[in-house]
Amino acid sequence: MRTFLILAMLSGAATLAMAQGKTIPPPDDVKAAPADAKKTSSGLAYKVLTPGKGKAHPSGTSEVTVHYTGWTTDGKMFDSSVTRGEPSTFPLNQVIKGWTEGVQLMAEGEKTRFWIPEPLAYGGRRAPFGMLVFDIELIKIR
Repeated sequence: MRTFLILAMLSGAATLAMAQGKTIPPPDDVKAAPADAKKTSSGLAYKVLTPGKGKAHPSGTSEVTVHYTGWTTDGKMFDSSVTRGEPSTFPLNQVIKGWTEGVQLMAEGEKTRFWIPEPLAYGGRRAPFGMLVFDIELIKIR
C-alpha cells in the first residue's frame, strides 16, 4: 500500500508540473529497448547512460535518493523529479518491482535507462499501463 501512495504522490506532482508546461521529451528509443540494451531474466531491459563513480550497489531494502523521469512507450511523460527540481528519496522495497530490481544494478552517480515490462511496473492494476521507460540517476545510497 505504501508503494502505491509514494508513487501516487509523485505522479500528482508530475501532473502539476506537466500542467505548468514542464515536460522532458522522450528518448528516441522510448518505444522499445535497443539491441544493445542488457536484459535480466525477469524481462527488465536497461542501458547505462552515464557510469557511476562508486562500486557499492544498493540492496533491495536500501533507501536511495534519485532523480528520474518516466514515460509511457507512446512518449508521454507521466512523472519526473527533474521537472520538480528536487530528487526523491525512498526505500527500494516500497516501489514497483522494476525499480527494486533495476536500481540495485546501479552505483552512485550512475544514470541508467530502464524499460520495465508491465508485470514489473503496475501489473495492469492501474495507470500508466504497459511497459514504462525510466531514466534514473542514483544520487545516494543510505
